[in-house]
Amino acid sequence: MSTDNPAGGDALELADELLAAVGSLRRQARRSAGRPWPAELVSGAQSELVRLVRRQPDVSVAEAATELGLAANTVSTLVRQLVEAGLLVRASDSQDRRIARLRLTDRARHRVERWRDERASVVGRAVARLPAADRAALARAVPVLSVLAAGLAAEPAAPSPAAPTTALTTGDHADG
Repeated sequence: MSTDNPAGGDALELADELLAAVGSLRRQARRSAGRPWPAELVSGAQSELVRLVRRQPDVSVAEAATELGLAANTVSTLVRQLVEAGLLVRASDSQDRRIARLRLTDRARHRVERWRDERASVVGRAVARLPAADRAALARAVPVLSVLAAGLAAEPAAPSPAAPTTALTTGDHADG
């Protein structure tokens, strides 16, 4: 990255480095903490949906599709697979029976929370080993990263190439 003008540097180069660093952080945290379940049982897209439902219990299928940037029929397929696997409960909305609300089963919730706690603990230990100035820089960066993520959410989604999103294989990128 260019250090000549850190405030206005090359945005594309900074974006590339940011994505590489965040990807590496997620992969290393995942390697250190393991996975909530065997990779051959839950795909990356399924894992991402499980984490979304953990954060937003009673999310609708349509809301989940919007949040994940997936087609509603793709999310419906993921939901069906996760219900069959005993990880999700799909229930009709009390106000509008046409809307399906999603919740984790107790088993899935406990497993994901234990994994999340372990992952946070692993990263927390690594953060604690950083010099105080680096920890302060990270603390200042977190709100900026949240604003950046919100800005990305406002961008129109690019069309994706056709890819199987419902296979019961893992997509490494989605587990972090």
